Amino acid sequence: MSRDEQKKLAAEKALEYVEEGTVVGVGTGSTVAFFIDGLARMKDRIEGAVSSSEQSTRQLQSHGIPVLDLNAVGPLKLYVDGADECDPYNRLIKGGGAALTREKIIAQASDRFVCIIDEAKQVELLGAFPVPVEVIPMARSLVGRALVALGGQPVWREGVVTDNGNWILDVHNWRIQDPVGLEAKINQIPGVVTCGLFAARPADEVIIGGKVRPVRP
Repeated sequence: MSRDEQKKLAAEKALEYVEEGTVVGVGTGSTVAFFIDGLARMKDRIEGAVSSSEQSTRQLQSHGIPVLDLNAVGPLKLYVDGADECDPYNRLIKGGGAALTREKIIAQASDRFVCIIDEAKQVELLGAFPVPVEVIPMARSLVGRALVALGGQPVWREGVVTDNGNWILDVHNWRIQDPVGLEAKINQIPGVVTCGLFAARPADEVIIGGKVRPVRP
């Protein structure tokens, strides 16, 4: 089965979690694009969506799905998003599309976070995919030095400005034994908006190719 087929099946399975009359949190990326297309078929059964990126907002609006402000709708029942890496405990690396901050906000605001991926995103240990860190532009060098002190190799994603007007440092050279601890350390660096480790708030379910993957005990 191709990766696109796996993504489509995962997106279709995630539609089963959508409750009638609710607002759905929607992430960003190629797998989520399939989910949004599926959500369009049931748009009359939901109130609307909270979007994590301008890209997803445009796709939702093209289907006539109302895009709502998280401040106006409060806690969400469901958030559906993809990931760049996923370990056996549903901890993730996200942010390859530079939407990590809004994604993390919506995940935190949601009762259930369903992650949809293809099998290539599964890893035993997070870190082969570089960890994105969103930074205030004036703090880029300061944050970079702090990330080096943590054993990482930060690379500025030149030419990329996030939807929040900030920059991205992609941190290579980590094999992450303690994702929750590292996430906390990165987020405490002055100038960091947030990092792409989703470990303190992992996914509740991970769907691969139409099947919910069991979490390692």
